[in-house]
Amino acid sequence: MMSVRVMKEADIAAVSAIRVAGWKAAYAGIVPQPYLDGMRVEEDAERCRRRFARSGGQVLDLVAVDDHSEVLGWACLGPYRGTEADHALGELYALYVQPSLIGTGVGRTLLNAVNTHAVARGFGTLLLWVFRNNFRARRFYELAGYSADGAVQVDEYDGVLLSEVRYRRTVPDVI
Repeated sequence: MMSVRVMKEADIAAVSAIRVAGWKAAYAGIVPQPYLDGMRVEEDAERCRRRFARSGGQVLDLVAVDDHSEVLGWACLGPYRGTEADHALGELYALYVQPSLIGTGVGRTLLNAVNTHAVARGFGTLLLWVFRNNFRARRFYELAGYSADGAVQVDEYDGVLLSEVRYRRTVPDVI
C-alpha cells in the first residue's frame, strides 16, 4: 500500500537519495556524465534542508511512502517561477521516483496528489520544465494530460547547453 503525505524534515535524506539516483538514472546520456558523477546525496540534502527551512509555506513538498513509511518518491509544487505574473499559475518544480520503482504507479500517484494540492492552492494551470531529450518523462507527462506549450529555456551543465521544454496542464476542479 502506498500513500502520499507532506514531507517532513526527517525525510530529507531519503528524498535527496532518490533525487540524486533519479538524476543519474534518468539523465545519463542527456546531462554530461562528469556533472552526474559529481552529484552527492549529502550536498543535495544540505541544499534541500536550507530550502525547506526558508520556504515559508510557498513550496509544498510531497512524498510517496509505503506501509513502513519508506520514501518511494518526491514531488515539489509551488508558484510559477517565470516572468508571467499570474497567481493562478503553479509549477511542478520536481518529481522523482526511486529508479527501481519507475513504472509501478508511484509517479502517477504523486502527480495526482500534486494536482489535488494545486487545486487547493488556487492554481488553475500547472507548468513544468523537462529536458528536451528526456523522452520517457515527456511521455509520462503527456499521458497525464500535459502538453508542450512552445516555451523553451536553456541551462548550462558543465559547459554544455541543454534545452528544456515547458509543459502545461489545466488543473480540473475535481481530481
